[in-house]
Amino acid sequence: MNNIKNSLFYVTVIGGFTALIYWVISKGASLEVGRNIVKKSVESNHWKDFLHSMVENLQHPLAILLAQIVTIILVARLFGWFFRKIGQPSVIGEMIAGIVLGPSLVGMYFPEFSAALFPKESLGNLQFLSQIGLILFMFVIGMELDLKVLKNKAHDAVVISHASIVIPFALGLSLAFFIYETYAPLGVEFSSFGLFMGIAMSITAFPVLARIVQERGMQKTKLGTIAITCAAADDITAWCILAVVIAIVKAGSLSSSLYVIGMAILYVIIMLKIVRPFLKRVGDLNATRESLNKPVVAIFFITLLISAYASELIGIHALFGAFLAGAIMPENNKFRNIFIEKVEDVAIIVLLPLFFVFTGLRTQIGLLNDPELWKLTGLIILVAVVGKFFGSALAAKFMGQNWKDSLAIGALMNTRGLMELVVLNIGYDLGVLSTEIFTMMVIMALVTTFMTGPALDFIGFIFKDKITAVPEEIGTKSKYKILLSFATPEKGKKLLKIANSLVKKQTDNSVVTAMHISLSTEIHSFDVKEHERKMIGPVVEESQLLDQNLESLFKVSSDIDSDIIDTANHGEYDLLLVGLGQSIFDGTLLGKILGFTTRIVNPDRLIDKFTGKEGLFENNPFDERTRHIITKAKMPVGIFIDKDLEEVNQIFMPVFSKEDAFLIDYAKKLINNNGSQITVLDAGGEVKNTREIQETIRSIEQIAPNHIMIMNDRTLKKEFLESQNLMIISLDSWKKLIESQSIWLNNSPSVLILKP
Repeated sequence: MNNIKNSLFYVTVIGGFTALIYWVISKGASLEVGRNIVKKSVESNHWKDFLHSMVENLQHPLAILLAQIVTIILVARLFGWFFRKIGQPSVIGEMIAGIVLGPSLVGMYFPEFSAALFPKESLGNLQFLSQIGLILFMFVIGMELDLKVLKNKAHDAVVISHASIVIPFALGLSLAFFIYETYAPLGVEFSSFGLFMGIAMSITAFPVLARIVQERGMQKTKLGTIAITCAAADDITAWCILAVVIAIVKAGSLSSSLYVIGMAILYVIIMLKIVRPFLKRVGDLNATRESLNKPVVAIFFITLLISAYASELIGIHALFGAFLAGAIMPENNKFRNIFIEKVEDVAIIVLLPLFFVFTGLRTQIGLLNDPELWKLTGLIILVAVVGKFFGSALAAKFMGQNWKDSLAIGALMNTRGLMELVVLNIGYDLGVLSTEIFTMMVIMALVTTFMTGPALDFIGFIFKDKITAVPEEIGTKSKYKILLSFATPEKGKKLLKIANSLVKKQTDNSVVTAMHISLSTEIHSFDVKEHERKMIGPVVEESQLLDQNLESLFKVSSDIDSDIIDTANHGEYDLLLVGLGQSIFDGTLLGKILGFTTRIVNPDRLIDKFTGKEGLFENNPFDERTRHIITKAKMPVGIFIDKDLEEVNQIFMPVFSKEDAFLIDYAKKLINNNGSQITVLDAGGEVKNTREIQETIRSIEQIAPNHIMIMNDRTLKKEFLESQNLMIISLDSWKKLIESQSIWLNNSPSVLILKP
């Protein structure tokens, strides 16, 4: 009945108002009298009219821009994919894609197509969009710089980085001296031309270098750490120098530029001393994905745009302002990762390829039609390689690196990539670089970036007897399997965070399984699917946020204890993680555990020291279950006590005896996979006296310097304990701590108790 009623209403409304529309249009035709309206004859060719309309639509500026964007993204993705397949960074392919779409190839062999797709009047729109992409990209680059790492490695990094800038800068300036008369644009002073040649020779592509280090698994090696730190220091220094050079070029002389430089310094001070603390406060209050809503995001985007606008207004280019805005973002890694995700996709996938093609449209390889020009191109490449490659290598060798690592640092620092194109385009826009020099320098950027991979392979081949790469911690014969059993989704997410920290970098060689078992007496049969979704769903969503492959397992059981043990033992897992319920903790010891009113006498009994009666372990069924799992499980077990765990970055690990040596293996996993900072407390004096522990710690220090520290002072300050995310301790040592009623446990963070 309702369907018939709805149908009648629909027909009445649509039919009635359609008739009204027709009547108004018909009557409105009478109003055209005297208005000199020209109507097409009935005999006119409708097909030709349609084609003419289509041509007009195709020539509309918006249609041209959309066609350009679609073509550019497709070609850039194709070339990027191909170059990844041959072991090169995708940015090389995207740079070459830009040159291919420009006058050097498509424009030369398909001039009509090129003129239709990239008419001169449309290039302004393309340039502005590409500049927006660059602004967002430089903002991301600024956020990806870890200033804390820079502080820790400041001495070595600054020496190598500054040597890798000043040497090629001097060589580039010297080269400019010899080619200025012939190749510099008319009306450009030598200082402007020479300074830009110098800075163009000095730049290093931090994002490309970081990607190469990551793809080669070098990020946790001493070499990789130094290279990334040097590149970060290089980026900061080079952009500051570039800002000064732009100020000098625009002002015309050094003395005239002092006002611009003074304004730039004032602007940087305001950003660091006023804007940065304000953003930190906003970031601290909105560090989760849920709280980072549109008004909060708007604050940070407005800061970015104002910073870019201010630096452009001062005269040091908008890109410097974007870079600085990224660098002063709140240092909370979780916040930065969330914000980078919001910006990166649009900036890198959609807008950045426009910059590559715009650069390609300016690159006219056909102008290099004389052997002398190609000789000069070769000389530019030679000067660039000698200055950057060997300058960095010699500085690294002077700082105590071996020859293999020194040459590898030189090869990595010689990577120029996208950052070089940014500098060259700024020089071209300012009229400092001619089209010929611009083209030669673009070729140099391509060659020096392309040679990085082969150079590293060649260096590795020469020094193949000296292996410095980090071996895989887990053998390739079998995967490292972790089972986490949780009672609530929130506990499951916390356990998953710990599991992810242990295997994050070993996605192909590890398996993480999340299991929830519910009592059959608590769930009706028709609620099973919904209950499974409620229990497993949030953990699966968390795994996606962590980028962790996850297998899920849901069971309904009448004997949860036995099912957990059977699943763990039959699945041949390497580690079982379980959680303790917060409800059993009452008091202050370890965040409400036991309240100093109880002491452990043996593994099976918990005695109240005042009443002499058996305590929580005997009377609480959850703890009985945990005790049962510890006893029956055939693999290592981790019992997690949660005190609002957010990160697994700062970890405190007390060692009481030689039997605690196995804890250092977990420290190694956390450092290798998660980059965690581990503080080992030598509580029993066994660390310095146990060779096995000493050797493991030494191997960690070689792989990941500054990630593990030995502490001998047992008087732990409250501030130190509150700064830690997690305490990892053996089961036997945990019992000793409870029995001794150690005072410093009052302020301990979340705890992972491990049974080997």
